[in-house]
Amino acid sequence: MKFFIDTANLKEINEAKLLGILDGVTTNPSLISKESFSSKKEIENHYISICNILQNKENVSAEIISTNYEEMIKEGEKLSLLHPRIVVKVPMTCDGIKAIKYFSYKKIKTNCTLIFSSSQALFAAKVGANYVSPFIGRIDDISYDGLNLIKEIKKIYDNYNFKTKILAASIRHPLHIIECSKIGIYAITSPIKVIYSLLNHPLTNIGLEKFLIDYKNKIN
Repeated sequence: MKFFIDTANLKEINEAKLLGILDGVTTNPSLISKESFSSKKEIENHYISICNILQNKENVSAEIISTNYEEMIKEGEKLSLLHPRIVVKVPMTCDGIKAIKYFSYKKIKTNCTLIFSSSQALFAAKVGANYVSPFIGRIDDISYDGLNLIKEIKKIYDNYNFKTKILAASIRHPLHIIECSKIGIYAITSPIKVIYSLLNHPLTNIGLEKFLIDYKNKIN
């Protein structure tokens, strides 16, 4: 399973690279807004910087902020020209679906975001999205089962041999990641703090402390 990091922060992206789990990056307008850019040009240069960190890794999802078809096309084409690793992130709307169909025809890679139902995921795959991003945590927040949605989407895609890859988003805790790996999806995208939590276990800490105490007592 691929590990994407959900951030626009260069420090966090480099951390993930050093940790050895960086397969790609996803961003969104909220994450970009945290980086205090003053112009669109600065944002575009930032996307290029992220792509350069990845080197020969996967890709960077750069989300469009336009909401109508014509503007989506114009913005998406411009983003796609910034770097070969850019994937244009498109919201699940009627105009967004039309844009994904256009981008698919133009061989521009897309990530359909804000997926909350299997019907939306089916539609995105049908028009040629390269990735879909179902939001697990946000579904859990309204007392539905986000992981069950992932299972439904995978079953539908397997039934019809869709090439669209599932990129599980809105990851809230390590069990989301483990359960996604059991389902067998392509990738998760997560804040780095959740990825770090996969490394933690109290028995590991206790065991390491005991090893060091035993060694110290024997040597001394």
